[in-house]
Amino acid sequence: MSFSMQVKNELVTKEYENSCCNKALLYGMCIFGRSFSTAAVSLQTENEAAAQLYGRLLLRLFNIDAEISVSPGGRNYTVSVKNRSDCAKLLKSFGHDGVGSIKINHANFDCEDCVNAFIAGAFLSCGTVSDPHKDYHLEFTVAYHNLSKSLFTLLDEKELNPKYTNRKGYNIIYFKESESIENCLYIMGASDSMFEMMNIKIVKDFRNKANRQANCETANINKMVNAVAIQLRAIDKIWSLKGHEYLSENLESVAQLRYDNPDSSLAELAEMCQPPISRSGMNHRLKRIVETAEELN
Repeated sequence: MSFSMQVKNELVTKEYENSCCNKALLYGMCIFGRSFSTAAVSLQTENEAAAQLYGRLLLRLFNIDAEISVSPGGRNYTVSVKNRSDCAKLLKSFGHDGVGSIKINHANFDCEDCVNAFIAGAFLSCGTVSDPHKDYHLEFTVAYHNLSKSLFTLLDEKELNPKYTNRKGYNIIYFKESESIENCLYIMGASDSMFEMMNIKIVKDFRNKANRQANCETANINKMVNAVAIQLRAIDKIWSLKGHEYLSENLESVAQLRYDNPDSSLAELAEMCQPPISRSGMNHRLKRIVETAEELN
């Protein structure tokens, strides 16, 4: 099951105490459905539970019988109100006359929870959300421009920071920030999905941090290995060309330490010196050995 389907399954099981919220939920499903006019009101969805909820709400709230049909293969469900008088009755109940452009009618919201239920209805009709394991993306695909503008404003008033784009002639209201998606899921009533997304994000952040740390440690190891290789080549060159007496006593002792301890860090070599020296002091002496070898060219 996709994460988007999981969210929708959670939304259809949410129960509202007030009938006004159920009406707002249905309003969101209707106005963002496949069609919303005096000729036809219909919803098309891949979610069977959402299709059944749509039909139940139409019957319970408006005594309208809707027809549910299934596409070949059972992938899409279409719930249709085909009787024109029923369509006109439904539009009139929501404050629409079927003339002109469609916008959200805020008169259908009797309480703050109604707005949240309406957004949930919109998501059930035209929303999708990506698997948070892979990406952070939630969007509403809206056919009508003015309707998309009013949805954008509504979501913006909820401080969800929506974005807008147009894709293949459709108006897309979307979120890319994980925090905005989490807030949207919570507002719609999909709190379980929200918490799951938050847990996934925590794990992803932890893994990313661990990977960055591992990459940093690997880079440091590689840097150290390369540096040691240069130092050993320099020591071999000096000893083979000039012998062990060529370097000063301090540099010769450091050269011998490095030669005998190729896997030791600068700090460990510094501790081995008699008397011990600082890490920077050890680094300086090894640099002098490398420079001395280069001068032999």
